[in-house]
Amino acid sequence: MSRVWNFSAGPAALPESVLRRAAEEMLDWQGKGLSVMEMSHRSPEYTRIFEKTRDDFRKLLNVPDSHDVLFMQGGAVGMNAIVPMNLLQGFEQAAFVNTGAWSKKTTKEFSKYGLARVVLDNANALVDCAAACYVPECASLLDRVNGQQMAYLHYCDNETISGVEFNGQIETLASQLDCPVVADMSSNILSKPIEVSKYGLIYGGAQKNVGPAGVTIVVVDQELLNRALPICPSAFAFGTVAENGSMYNTPPTYSIYIAGLVFEWLIEQGGVSWAQAQAQEKAALLYNTIDDSDLYNCPVRRQDRSRMNVPFTLADESLNASFLSKAAEHGLVQLKGHKSVGGMRASIYNAMPLEGVKALVDFMRDFEKTEA
Repeated sequence: MSRVWNFSAGPAALPESVLRRAAEEMLDWQGKGLSVMEMSHRSPEYTRIFEKTRDDFRKLLNVPDSHDVLFMQGGAVGMNAIVPMNLLQGFEQAAFVNTGAWSKKTTKEFSKYGLARVVLDNANALVDCAAACYVPECASLLDRVNGQQMAYLHYCDNETISGVEFNGQIETLASQLDCPVVADMSSNILSKPIEVSKYGLIYGGAQKNVGPAGVTIVVVDQELLNRALPICPSAFAFGTVAENGSMYNTPPTYSIYIAGLVFEWLIEQGGVSWAQAQAQEKAALLYNTIDDSDLYNCPVRRQDRSRMNVPFTLADESLNASFLSKAAEHGLVQLKGHKSVGGMRASIYNAMPLEGVKALVDFMRDFEKTEA
């Protein structure tokens, strides 16, 4: 059976070469006679896997010595609680930029631990695909955050549901803010270069650009390692996890191993600069197809469109079911939009090759000619 083109928002497609290598090593990793899934996380064999995975990630993202890389559990949704429990000591409030469903969920969860101050908000527009979706003007953050005794400023760099992505607006302002910047980069990490030193904390669930679900990557400034509230569980305290090399408790070993294979693959392709160029080419091809069409529409303002998640609607919604059914017949799957906004969504993370996007746009053009 041939593989389909999987446009799922997550868990998402993995590079085929990574899956084949994992299959080859499933029963016998490098002649050791056992699977990585069966290894003790403290064994010499797994220590080699883990350390290389961590080192390759640091290399890809150019993580400075001032920041630790942690491998944790709980996903980005879990981090909505883990972050405030780690960074609120000595503070009562934090600042939030709401640009969609995920940042709005983060803000709501924070309210269990402190006062959430929403300093920029267009989330209400963003959950309505009929409305224009955009990144708000960020310059006003300096006046709204500085001098307010904020524990940190949080934002989501790429909103998977509404398809809105920042393009360095907050990173550019970070050095002028008087609190650390915390970024959820679950869905676009390793797809573009970033200046890690500008961030107090970066986190992301793996199941989009990194690997399978189960592991959460945390990049944290060492100066923030010991600000945890007393209620923070030891297994989720950044300082404890860092001190124990992400081995305070058993980590998601197999997910980390697969992530390591993805990092090796990405380095072989040319690293983050290659990923950025590929993302731009794939996104341009798909968005141009939508914009040149009378059937398809993307509600996101052009300069704010995500390179990872492309939402679009059909002018005639009665064609939605037919579109999805015929797309699946052509090996194009997981294109249905999120239930909260409807329509369609094509997620084109690093592992989706240009060939897959070309197959999608060819189908979209043919569908419009024959069905619309």
